[in-house]
Amino acid sequence: MNIMADVAKSKVTGIIKTLNVLEGDLDSLTGKVGDIKKQLNVKTLSEIDTLLEKTREMATKEAEVIINAAKENANSESTKIAQEGESKLAEIELNVNSNFDDMVKHVVSTILKA
Repeated sequence: MNIMADVAKSKVTGIIKTLNVLEGDLDSLTGKVGDIKKQLNVKTLSEIDTLLEKTREMATKEAEVIINAAKENANSESTKIAQEGESKLAEIELNVNSNFDDMVKHVVSTILKA
């Protein structure tokens, strides 16, 4: 029976050693998983920063396009308004010139009546 007890004891010792090895492996894997999580966190934050910078660049470029289009539109409208103003001024000058004699006659007539 002693041999049986020694065999059982040997098997239990082997199981305990195997469990200890497995526990060590599990601890090692847990540490590696923690390291991978940290690396993933760093990589994620880096990617977020990169994407944020790219988004800012894209938004700035889009804003520049919008601003330039607005400037072009404003310049076009300004030119159109200036041309209309010049046209109206020419029309007024033409009316003044064509009715100048009548205006002088009216003023002289008004002064003479007074």
